[in-house]
Amino acid sequence: MNKLMSKLPLLAFVLAAFAAVAFTSPRGPEYAQDPVNPSIWYDLTHVAPSSTSYECDDAEQVCTRIQPNSNSDMVEEGLFVKYGNLPIANP
Repeated sequence: MNKLMSKLPLLAFVLAAFAAVAFTSPRGPEYAQDPVNPSIWYDLTHVAPSSTSYECDDAEQVCTRIQPNSNSDMVEEGLFVKYGNLPIANP
């Protein structure tokens, strides 16, 4: 019984690590429309929001969508603010 009790912290760690990986969903496609030139869409799928790339400021607008299309579903709400060079989505 003591041997089992000494292994409990290790078991708890393994279960926590498994849960962290198992319940974290991968990031899906994400696109944003250029606020100055609406014909340009940026592929943000592999770009993390930051002060050097882009941010979604507080606003009741659609910041990012799942496809480069004004009618596609919203991913994140806010006002899209572009700070750096972003990859342009290929139509």
